[in-house]
Amino acid sequence: MNTRIPAETFPPGEYLSDELDARGWSQAEFADIIGRPASAVSQIVKGKRAITPEIAKELAAALGTGAELWLNLEAAYRLTNTEAAPKRISRRARLRERCPVREMSIRGWITASKNTDVLESDVLKFLGVPELSQRPKLAYAAKQTSYDAETTTTQEAWLLRVKQLAQTLTVAPYSNHKLEAALDRLGELLRSPDDAHQVPRILAEAGVRFVVVEKLPGLRVDGVCFWPEPKKPVIGMSLKEDRIDNFWFVLRHEIEHVLNGDGKDAVMIDSDVDRAGDDVSEQERKANRAAAEFCVPQALLDDFVARKGPLFTDDNIRRFAHSIDRHSGLVAGQLRKRFDQWNRYVRHLAKIRHVVASTALVDGFGSTPEIGLR
Repeated sequence: MNTRIPAETFPPGEYLSDELDARGWSQAEFADIIGRPASAVSQIVKGKRAITPEIAKELAAALGTGAELWLNLEAAYRLTNTEAAPKRISRRARLRERCPVREMSIRGWITASKNTDVLESDVLKFLGVPELSQRPKLAYAAKQTSYDAETTTTQEAWLLRVKQLAQTLTVAPYSNHKLEAALDRLGELLRSPDDAHQVPRILAEAGVRFVVVEKLPGLRVDGVCFWPEPKKPVIGMSLKEDRIDNFWFVLRHEIEHVLNGDGKDAVMIDSDVDRAGDDVSEQERKANRAAAEFCVPQALLDDFVARKGPLFTDDNIRRFAHSIDRHSGLVAGQLRKRFDQWNRYVRHLAKIRHVVASTALVDGFGSTPEIGLR
C-alpha cells in the first residue's frame, strides 16, 4: 500500500475498499475497528465524505500506513475535481451567453440537463451549427453574419423555433398571386374575432407557413417574415398582445413583407409595429400603410374622424365599424394609434389569441409541440 502511486485520481474510498477486500473485512467490521458508524465508512468508500486529518490518522493506524498517504490521495482527488469545475462553469457560461438556455429548457426546446456535454450538444443541435462561435442561417439568401448586429441571441432562439416548426408544415406552392387573392378572403374575416381560426388554412393554401411561438422573457417581438428556402415564406407571430387590432395589423404587415419579397436577405423582425413611428425603413412604412388600410380603409377613417372627432363615443365607433364590415376593435385600434391614446377605447379590443391558437401550430401558452424538439 505504501508504494502505490495512482496513475489516475480516484476517490480515496476506492483504495480503502481494496484494502478491506484484501483483509476480508466488511465495512461494518472496519467501522467497529476505528470506532465510527458503518454509515461513515460507507460514505468514505463512495467518495461522499472527505478524509480529514483525524480520519487519515485512524485509517493509518488500522491499516498500517502513513496518514500522509490518505491525505495526499484526498488532496489529489479534490484538486482534480476543483480544476474541472471551472472548466464546466466556463462552458455553461458560454452556453448562456450564446442563447437563453434556462428559458429554452423550460419550454422543452432543449434537454434540461445538468450534464454540460449533453446540454452543449442539445444547444448546438438546436442552433444547427457545429460550434458555438457560428451563427445559424435563417434567410436563404443571407450570409451567416448578415444579421448578427441586429439580432439578439434571444431573438435568434425564438426565430429558430419558428423555423423549426414551420418546416414541419405542409402547404401549397407559394405565389404572390395566390397570396394577393388570399387577402380578399382574409378581409372577409374582419367582422368577428371568431373567424380568425380560418387564417392558418387560408395562408397555407397560398403557400405561406404560419406559426405562433410565444415570446421569450424580455423579448419584444410581434412578428417576423423570412424565407428559409426560395419560394417558401414563413410568417411567425408571438401574439404577445392579445388584441384583435394588433393581430390583424401585425399579420397584414408581415403579409406585405412577403409580397414585397422582404426577408430573403435577412429576417424582418417586427416589434410593437402598431405603435411604430416614422423613424423606420421604407419597407416598414410600406408594410404599416398596407396594414392600416387593411384594418380600416384610411379615407373612410379620415371622414369618420372629421365628422365625429375629437370625441368618439362607443356607440358611434360601433356604428362606423358596422358600416364598413369591421369589428369595432379594428376602428378603436386605428384611433388609438392615430391620436396616440393607448389607454382609450379598450372595451372594443376583443381577445383573439385563443381563436388563432385553436387552428394554428402553436408553441407556448401551455402548449409544446412534440415535433422538431431534438
